[in-house]
Amino acid sequence: MRRALALAAAVACLGPACARSAPHGPIVVAITSSPANLDPGVGIDETSQKIQQLLFSSLVRIDDALRVVPDLATRFDTTDFQTWVAAIPAGVRFHDGREMTSADVAYTFRRFLDPDFVSARKGAYRELERVDVVDRYTVAFRLTAPSASFPINLVMGIVPDGTGVEAGRRPVGSGPYRLAEFVPDDHVTLAPFPEAYLGPPRNEGLVFKVVPDDTMRGLELRNRSVDLVVNDLAPDIAWDLRKDPDIQVVTAPGTDFAYIGLNLRDARLADVRVRQAIAYAVNREAIVEYLRRGLAEPATGIVPPMSWAYAGDVDRFAFDPARARALLDEAGYPDPDGDGPQPRFTLSLKTSTNEAYRLQAAVLAEQLAAVGIALDLRSYEFATLFADVVRGNVQLYTLQFVGVTDPDMLRRVFVSTQTPPTGFNRGHYDNPRVDALIAEASTALDEARRAGLYREAQRAIAADVPIVPLWVKTNVVVAQAGLTGITLSPIADFLFLRNVTRTR
Repeated sequence: MRRALALAAAVACLGPACARSAPHGPIVVAITSSPANLDPGVGIDETSQKIQQLLFSSLVRIDDALRVVPDLATRFDTTDFQTWVAAIPAGVRFHDGREMTSADVAYTFRRFLDPDFVSARKGAYRELERVDVVDRYTVAFRLTAPSASFPINLVMGIVPDGTGVEAGRRPVGSGPYRLAEFVPDDHVTLAPFPEAYLGPPRNEGLVFKVVPDDTMRGLELRNRSVDLVVNDLAPDIAWDLRKDPDIQVVTAPGTDFAYIGLNLRDARLADVRVRQAIAYAVNREAIVEYLRRGLAEPATGIVPPMSWAYAGDVDRFAFDPARARALLDEAGYPDPDGDGPQPRFTLSLKTSTNEAYRLQAAVLAEQLAAVGIALDLRSYEFATLFADVVRGNVQLYTLQFVGVTDPDMLRRVFVSTQTPPTGFNRGHYDNPRVDALIAEASTALDEARRAGLYREAQRAIAADVPIVPLWVKTNVVVAQAGLTGITLSPIADFLFLRNVTRTR
C-alpha cells in the first residue's frame, strides 16, 4: 500500500506545471511536435519512434558500430540465414503485469503479414514468410530466401498479443517507462516502470513538452523550464547556449546525412563532368565550420563513418574551384565573359523554408556562382518540396537521410530499379556495375564479403556523383548543467534518458 501511494504521488506530479518546481522531479525534454502514433508497428515519425524506444522492449538493438546485436533476446542466431531464431528471457513483464511470451513476439511481427494491417513499415517485411512459435519463450522467423540483412527489421518494440488500434494513444509495452498522460500538441508524460526487466529508470519520470519553435526551445532552456533538448536546436542557438555556465552541451558522431540531390534526367546534369564540377565547387568545410558551427563533419557518402561497411577511400572532391571550371569547359560550357557576371548556365535549387537550409542554399549559390553556375533558389514547405522531389520536378534540391544504420540503404538509393515510388533513387541514377555489386552484397552471407562489395559500390557511386554529399550531422544534447548520465548513440536514440539524474 505504501508503495502504491508513493507511485500515485509521483505520477500526480509528472505534468509540465509541477516538473520545474520539484527539485528531484521528472526530467523535462523539449520536442518539436507530438508523436503521431505510439504503436511501434505504425508510428514512423521521428518523435513517435523516439518515445516508443522508452515504452517498449525490442529483441535486438543497433550498437555503436551500427551492427544488430541482441537486446532483450537471450538467443539470436541462424544456421542458414533463412531461419532466424530468437529467445526471450522468462519474467519480462508488460506494464499491465502480464508476462511476455513468444506469442507476443510472434503477434508483433505477424501483423506485417496481415493484409488488413495498415503500416508504412510493411515493405520491410516482404521477405518474411511466417513467424513460428517454438516454445513459450522462443520464436523462429522463416524467410522466403536467405538474407543476412533481415535482422535490422527486428529492431521493433514488442507489443502484447491482440494489440489493436488503441495502442496508438494508450500503448502497453515492457520498456523502462509506461505512459502516464498524452495531451496532443502539448505534452507526453512517462512514469517509471518499477518492474522493467533491466531495472527501473534512475529518475522520477519524463515529460516531453511540445515546443514547435526553435528559438522558444532555446529560451525555455535558458529559463530552466526545460531540462534538455536532443538534436532539436539550430547550430547558432546551441553555440550561443554554450556560453551559459548553467548549460552543458554534449556531442557525439551521428548518422543523419545532408546532400544535394541531382536529377540525372536533366540534360546538363546527365553529364558526369558537370556533376563532378558541382562537387568540386562546394566548400563543405566552410559550411560545416560557419553554418553548422562545427556540429557536423564533411560527408563522403550515405554510409556513416562508424559503419562496419564504410569506405573511407572514395573520391572526396575536395574544394577546388579551378578544377570545377576546367571540367565545365571540357563539358562544353565555357564562361561567356571570363570573370564577368554572366553565368555559364542556370540551374534551379529547391530547398525547405527552414531558415538553416535557406541560408545553406544561399551559400551554395555563392559557391557555385564562383565557377559560373547560377542558382535559381526556391524554398517550399517540406511537404511540397518532398512531393516535387519524388515526382522528379527538380534539377537540384537539398534534403537529409535521417538515421542511416544499414548499408543496404545503398540499394534503396542507388539501384536503378529503386526509383519512386518503389525506392529512394530520386535522381534516376543508373549504373549496371553498381546494381550488380549491391545485388551481390544484399545476398552475401559472409559479413567480410558483404562489406567489401558495399565498399566497392561506394567507390563507384562517389566517382559518378549521383548526389553531392555535404555533411554528416553531429548529435548534440543541450541540457541544464545539473544533469548527469547524458550519453549519445550514433542514432541519437532516447534510451539514455533512463539514466539521466539531477545533481542540483
